[in-house]
Amino acid sequence: LAGGAAGLFAKQVQKKFSRAQEKVLQKLGKTVETKDERFEQSANNFYQQQAEGHKLCKDLKNFLMSETLQEIYSSEWDGHEELKEDYEEKLADQALRTMENYVAQFNEIKERIAKRGRKLVDYDSARHYLEAVQNAKKKDEAKTAKAEEEFNKAQSVFEDLNQELLEELPILYNSRIGCYVNIFQNISNLRDVFYREMSKLNYNLYEVMSKLEKQHSNKAVFLVAP
Repeated sequence: LAGGAAGLFAKQVQKKFSRAQEKVLQKLGKTVETKDERFEQSANNFYQQQAEGHKLCKDLKNFLMSETLQEIYSSEWDGHEELKEDYEEKLADQALRTMENYVAQFNEIKERIAKRGRKLVDYDSARHYLEAVQNAKKKDEAKTAKAEEEFNKAQSVFEDLNQELLEELPILYNSRIGCYVNIFQNISNLRDVFYREMSKLNYNLYEVMSKLEKQHSNKAVFLVAP
């Protein structure tokens, strides 16, 4: 590796080692992990929202498959192709695509939450190292200054990312209501259109059967009024 690449690689290895070491110390009770109850609640809401979103998206796809007009609207009936294209295309566009766009944003947020977790470990590690240097019997001003610099940097990176997520996660969580309302309204409205068309077709079919009865009055024909 070139000098710059080798240095970057070594830094990354050191960072991973420091994180692993910090986690082990926390599990052993040797160091204290920083807690943020507001963030933890928001993160829990996000994971619940993510699970519900993916489930709804899956169920919506299954609904589209089970409700296909090819199964419930005969190909022999007038307007079959027009109604099929209009109904299914709008349903897929307005409901399914809306849902897919909604769940697509979860991956980016999930990655940022994971990044926040890594930066939290870096922050705790830098804090504990600074405390150890400050409490050492033999004082080393240069070492302390370096530790303070690393701590301030780690603290700034963590707190900035933490604050961003604290602001964004509740907004994202509340957005689920509008998304669900929009999707269910689209489905309801489009189903109403479909059933209105079916009602018209049934009436037309009844008229055809009425004419058929008159033409063949010597045969038994049973009609049910629409």
